[in-house]
Amino acid sequence: MREYSVPPLVETPRTGGLADSVFLVAEEDPDLVQLMRRDPSAGEEWSEVSATAFRDEVLALAKGLLANGIRLGDRVALMARTRYEWTLFDYALWSIGAVPVPIYSTSSSDQVRWILADTRAVACVVEHEDHAMTVGAVCDSVPSLRSIWQLDSGCVRELMADGAAVSDELVHRHRAAVAPGTAATVIYTSGTTGRPKGCVITHANFAAECDNLLTGWREVFARRAGEQPATLLFLPLAHVYARMVQVAALRGGVTLGHQSETSADVLLPALASFRPTFLLAVPYIFERIFHKARRAAEEHGRAELFDKAADVAVRYAEAAERKMLDEGSGPGAGLRLQHQFYDRTVYTRVRAVLGGRMRNAMCGGSPLSREIGLFFAGAGVTVIEGYGLTETTAAVTVNPPGRIKYGTVGRPVPGTTVGIAEDGEVWIRGGTVFAGYLNAPDATDQVLRRGWLATGDLGSLDDEGYLTITGRKKEIIVTSGGKSIAPAVLEERVRAHPLVSQCLVVGDNRPFVGALITLDPEALDHWHRIHRKPPAEPHQALSDSDLHDEIQRVVVTANTVVSRAESIRAFRIIPEQFTEERGLVTPSLKLRRRAIAKAYAGDIEELYTPS
Repeated sequence: MREYSVPPLVETPRTGGLADSVFLVAEEDPDLVQLMRRDPSAGEEWSEVSATAFRDEVLALAKGLLANGIRLGDRVALMARTRYEWTLFDYALWSIGAVPVPIYSTSSSDQVRWILADTRAVACVVEHEDHAMTVGAVCDSVPSLRSIWQLDSGCVRELMADGAAVSDELVHRHRAAVAPGTAATVIYTSGTTGRPKGCVITHANFAAECDNLLTGWREVFARRAGEQPATLLFLPLAHVYARMVQVAALRGGVTLGHQSETSADVLLPALASFRPTFLLAVPYIFERIFHKARRAAEEHGRAELFDKAADVAVRYAEAAERKMLDEGSGPGAGLRLQHQFYDRTVYTRVRAVLGGRMRNAMCGGSPLSREIGLFFAGAGVTVIEGYGLTETTAAVTVNPPGRIKYGTVGRPVPGTTVGIAEDGEVWIRGGTVFAGYLNAPDATDQVLRRGWLATGDLGSLDDEGYLTITGRKKEIIVTSGGKSIAPAVLEERVRAHPLVSQCLVVGDNRPFVGALITLDPEALDHWHRIHRKPPAEPHQALSDSDLHDEIQRVVVTANTVVSRAESIRAFRIIPEQFTEERGLVTPSLKLRRRAIAKAYAGDIEELYTPS
């Protein structure tokens, strides 16, 4: 096996749990602005929450949980969007040694039933009445469930009142019983290949992940002169990536804000008002920002200016990358002058959309195209790509600051070893690897092998330890001619076009590769305006030969990165989106391939039916 290791920068704590940091920070830096929260009574303005105030709220809520019978080791489900109260409940539960179990706010009743029953949850925190009804509908099949608390009905205030007579000492005794190896949470996988499995992640797993990132990527997270580091969290806290961000922020003295809505119309104004110094996001966010900026420029007759600025940004970042990697001298004088001009006219507006203070972003969850990464770097925002899984407590590789290789997912996080098995599968070893799947020893044994985690992903390592992910073992397509194809590269290339929303490559046991493609409604509307065509819904636009030709050009361009045997020979435009509500994508927007293939079996069959 080919391996690459990076030694840990921080020793994993030998005692205590995640909640200890809240009490420690409040003692050492009581006035530190630990969080910012929206105040509806003040016109949605951000209000500060000091380390002392947050500790007091955590303590009061922990006492209320004890008063309601929650004890060490009990599992309590959280079903809500990303909001301040989720973080509050996480730390209150950790303070008494209980185990939060996240549930996506969009989960079906069947998914909720499975998670509550599998974890034997004793209580469930929900956001609003719809969630309460979903949980209530499955209560009869979950005999362990004793309580449902609703955030929008003031449950935090009520629980705090219930705990008024409980002593602080009782909370501290529970907190002292928490050890690094204690389960901190059970996070369920997205279930792209079957029923979701509960990943048991310990306090030590989170500490190993967050402390090494905070130390190794200090220039991203650390305080600068006169500036408090801050990040706005909008990823779903039911996902391990967002939970890691939350823990890292509170352990590292970073001000944390929460944003529930993620549509561009709501998220972008929130970024502008919160003004984060760095961001942790998924590629979709950066793609949307880029395409939205390009469309805005085109509508104002400045498309040529934007395209030239984008080209300069990419070339400038590529030259800077070569210098970082000791392969060149950096941008030349002419390129620097062009870059200065476009910085004043274009790049500053891109940074303003992100709040104006942001210099770095960390990105994971799915591949980020090299071109998008280079564009943002050239525009003054370095996007640091990484890779990880729920089973590895989020990131296991991240590009190191000052030595980024765009198009790779970086080198191992300190304390981690990455190996490439004989069949190309990525294996991981280190302190972030989870304890196993809840109630599923056979499934655990399939992935935990002699101290290694077999990820199911395919990849390669270069001589400096940079990892490139090439696909998933279970997603490999084998054509009837025996050709094995990893679809991710093609799908990423097709999806890079602003008109394309999603792309699913098919071809298992078929004579050639085909694709199902969905269109971005906003981009499609823009395309109609630019081409002076009347507005049309996606299903109406399918008969437009010009649109079909445009997508044909997209596919032809994507095919240039693969061999002829791997190229897309036929495609079909699907008029509706693959959505989570229809069970076609996971909450983290990964395609559920089997579900899509089943839902669109007729469309796939037509790809292979002679005209």
